[in-house]
This record gives sequence, C-alpha cells and structure tokens, in this order.
Amino acid sequence: MKRAIFPGSFDPITLGHYDIIKRGIELFDEVIVSIGINSEKKYMFSLEERKKFIEDAFKNEPRVKVMTYEGLTVQFCKEIKVPFILRGLRNPADFEFEKAIAHTNRKLSKIETVFLLTAASTSYISSSIVRDVIKNNGDYTVLVPESVRMK
Repeated sequence: MKRAIFPGSFDPITLGHYDIIKRGIELFDEVIVSIGINSEKKYMFSLEERKKFIEDAFKNEPRVKVMTYEGLTVQFCKEIKVPFILRGLRNPADFEFEKAIAHTNRKLSKIETVFLLTAASTSYISSSIVRDVIKNNGDYTVLVPESVRMK
C-alpha cells in the first residue's frame, strides 16, 4: 500500500489544500493529513478545530486520515512507516522553499517528497490570506471547504 503524509498547520484548511489532497488520493492508496504542532506559533483555530475541519471535509473518503505530530516531519514519517511526503506548489517561491526542505529530508532519511502543482483556480489561496480575510470580516467562504464555512 502506497501511503503519503501531507503535512502542514492547516490554519485553516483551504480549497488549495483540499485540491492537493483530492488529487493525492488518486496517486496514493492513503493520504495522511498531518497537522504539525508548533508551540511557538499562535494559531487562529485550535488544534481540535483544524482537525475537525479536515475530518469533516473528507468524511466520505476513507483513504484520507488525519493525525497530529510534533517535531521533524521525516521523524514522524519513520514512526508511522510512511515513505512519501506530499506537498503542493503554488509559485516559484514555494518551489525554492520546498526544494530545500525536500533535499534535507532526503539527506536525513529515505523519505521522498512528491510535488503537485496547485490548480490554477486555487493557486493564489493561502491560509494566511484566509485568516486575514476572516479577521477583516470578509467573505472567506469562497476560499475554504464547506467544513470551515460552518465555523
């Protein structure tokens, strides 16, 4: 069984994340959406809310699991015996950043990173943009799955 993790903070999950996960399950038998816990970071949504948003968005897709972890992503991969990391790329800046992480991860382990380009229709969306729209009382519902819209 080919398994991949899709790591991130998902604060909140966006339509861009949703698209990568949906396309990822076409490539892998199981995609584990892995919410990284960083005690230094201040989140808009609690860990429980972020986890529920993702679980609700994929409630009818048994090949999508949601887990949380702390520490290095490659260490988490080793612990749960997952050989692939799935990442989405929106733009050249994402590529440069993710390329450095992928090279480091491969140096530290045998974990391979698989990149998917985001769909043109969602390539401009980021969680930080969604949070800014929410903070300023804008219509964020066009940027997130229905599970977040019901917040």
